Amino acid sequence: MEKMHAADSHDLIRVHGARVNNLKDVSVEIPKRRLTVFTGVSGSGKSSLVFGTIAAESQRMINETYSAFVQGFMPSQARPDVDVLEGLTTAILVDQERMGSDPRSTVGTATDANAMLRILFSRLGDPHIGSPQAYSFNVASISGAGAVTMEKSGVTTKERRSFSITGGMCPRCEGRGAVTDFELSALYDDSKSLNEGALTIPGYSMDGWFGRIFRGCGYFDPDKPIKKYTKRELHDLLHREPTKIKVDGINLTFSGLIPSIQKSFLSKDREAMQPHIRAFVDRAITFTTCPECDGTRLSEGARSSKIKGVSIADACAMQISDLAGWVRGLDEPSVAPLLGKLQHTLDSFIEIGLGYLSLDRPAGTLSGGEAQRTKMIRHLGSSLTDVTYVFDEPTIGLHPHDIQRMNELLLQLRDKGNTVLVVEHKPEMIAIADHVVDLGPRAGSAGGEIVFQGSLDGLRASGTLTGRHLDDRATLKSDVRKASDFLEVRGAGRHNLRNVDVDIPLGVLVVVTGVAGSGKSSLIHGSVAGRDGVVAVDQGAIKGSRRSNPATYTGLLEPIRKQFAKVNGVKPALFSANSEGACPNCNGNGVIYTDLGMMAGVATTCEVCEGRRFDASVLEYKLAGRDISEVLAMPVAEAVEFFAAGDARNPAAHKILARLSDVGLGYLTLGQPLSTLSGGERQRVKLAVHMGEQGGVFILDEPTTGLHLADVEQLLGLLDRLVDAGRSVIVIEHHQAVMAHADWIIDLGPGAGHDGGRVVFEGTPADLVAARSTLTGQHLAEYVAA
Repeated sequence: MEKMHAADSHDLIRVHGARVNNLKDVSVEIPKRRLTVFTGVSGSGKSSLVFGTIAAESQRMINETYSAFVQGFMPSQARPDVDVLEGLTTAILVDQERMGSDPRSTVGTATDANAMLRILFSRLGDPHIGSPQAYSFNVASISGAGAVTMEKSGVTTKERRSFSITGGMCPRCEGRGAVTDFELSALYDDSKSLNEGALTIPGYSMDGWFGRIFRGCGYFDPDKPIKKYTKRELHDLLHREPTKIKVDGINLTFSGLIPSIQKSFLSKDREAMQPHIRAFVDRAITFTTCPECDGTRLSEGARSSKIKGVSIADACAMQISDLAGWVRGLDEPSVAPLLGKLQHTLDSFIEIGLGYLSLDRPAGTLSGGEAQRTKMIRHLGSSLTDVTYVFDEPTIGLHPHDIQRMNELLLQLRDKGNTVLVVEHKPEMIAIADHVVDLGPRAGSAGGEIVFQGSLDGLRASGTLTGRHLDDRATLKSDVRKASDFLEVRGAGRHNLRNVDVDIPLGVLVVVTGVAGSGKSSLIHGSVAGRDGVVAVDQGAIKGSRRSNPATYTGLLEPIRKQFAKVNGVKPALFSANSEGACPNCNGNGVIYTDLGMMAGVATTCEVCEGRRFDASVLEYKLAGRDISEVLAMPVAEAVEFFAAGDARNPAAHKILARLSDVGLGYLTLGQPLSTLSGGERQRVKLAVHMGEQGGVFILDEPTTGLHLADVEQLLGLLDRLVDAGRSVIVIEHHQAVMAHADWIIDLGPGAGHDGGRVVFEGTPADLVAARSTLTGQHLAEYVAA
């Protein structure tokens, strides 16, 4: 028998002594060229092992093969805290971070499809209007001329130069597709003068600098009611561009209300605004489709250039499955390689189940699952092998019907000779694994160990939390709640909805379901979310720096600071690591960051406060025997008891902590940086915050994202408690356990994109299973084994 070649013996990825985040000296061997699934409750350390250790080290080593110059442009990565990592191959990460919500980003610009279409139109478009830039809605047309001074071999010469760039941006809306109109009555009360406080814009008071500028500019009389202004005065008040003026000998800048609102409020993402500013923007500003480009974002020239009667705007507005057919019909040898590549990209969209999107769909409106699958597109036809593909819950946002397609794609990648690592909770995906690694036993500090590794059958028999819950099947409820009232939706037509009329029952648990792209989010976020008393909890990421933690994000720190201040007779600002109480050495960060250029930065624990973030003098103030850093180091479960009774009794803090505990985050410490939380944990922190809002109707967008099978039961209990407390809960969801638990189901379909957008079923889960008339009904019937 022939002796095995040494090169063929490396068929394992070996990890020894991993200590990233909450991992406790984990050692594991993962087979190469196989599909390995990592399971465990949310927060047990799956992402720390797969993303934080294996993928991070692989990417760092690849980056080190480039020159120092190139590395300076790449994100620098520190070496993960691990003793040995052997057998790594190139890692390609496909994570579930949402795509940027920049208003200029669309599905076409985020993939390479738009770039290829622009080149195609610049070669074949008739009339020919210019380079590919002339078809881009992110490039403005500019021209200029002037004298240029140059120095050549000691002689200074002047030359006249002119230049022009033809861009495709619509000049009216600046490539955004929408224009803003201001509701003037929301900006000021025209019966009052400025001095009487006519302005109703948050932060614009006549005391202080702002008042000095408006009183001293001389463009209008601050004592005259606004309705008596002349046209000129009103124009200056509202629209005057920033102008340098002098008031009392001081140089200042005066700018009209509308330019200053656009600069201060509208340049921010709506989600990042403070609640009172968001309420003002919603009240005062309406976004309407740009009348000049009709929402296509493109200039007249770009819209006039056509191939076979289709302009680039028409092409981007087509559903991708239709666009692929149109591209197939173009036979032009001069651009054959380009057509081939474009064809392949569009076919990949269809293959992965996103054929219902259009290229002009804003990237920020994609759900987490759609964004992740969009990122997968570039890897589908790749001829690379022996690569490690790392997926983070690829089934997010997928209907059970779509999960089968995703499974086939992952198996295709593996069968080409690649190692596929998947972090996943759904039993349908765990079922196709060659090897399973289960982390636990619990979450946070009670997790971080490997409790099982081996085959699927071994996992079932292992008795771990995942093993015990693997075959859980929810049963249909024997009796369902009756609706107290109905919320009417009439003629909904957003995205692909076909004039939908539906009555959503209130006072019960309603689940809205349907295949990915059938119009669920369009219906609920488009027709229900903006109404009074409706609180929507979406999948958007929490914005937070490494200074943010659950205590600051939920508003919990406020009552705790005040209590510390009251008991000790000092001011509350001392008990904030972002304010006066911060350790002066590390500015309240707890660590000191040293930037080393192209090398990874180094973070060392601050020697003065030993990572506690506070000045030593602050730590002498106690509350019931604990200082502020000890309180922030408590897990939520312990803090609930601490603030419940005795000297530390604090009803306001206890209420917020009870909500965090309700959503299953009892293991998080109050001071853990938000940047270290997993996707599922962040969404539940968000849910805990929104539960405190005064609203009668809650909308939850896929709350089972990132939840382990064992946590889904707890979530259902939470939803029941919300409904029993008199709230109405509407859940957009694919998880069969949540569907089975519903009082009322609204199923959209029958397919995705223009094959969907209709209500195909509304009624109780039992009726849906009995009828089996829709895809959802068939899968739910299989699930409850009816």
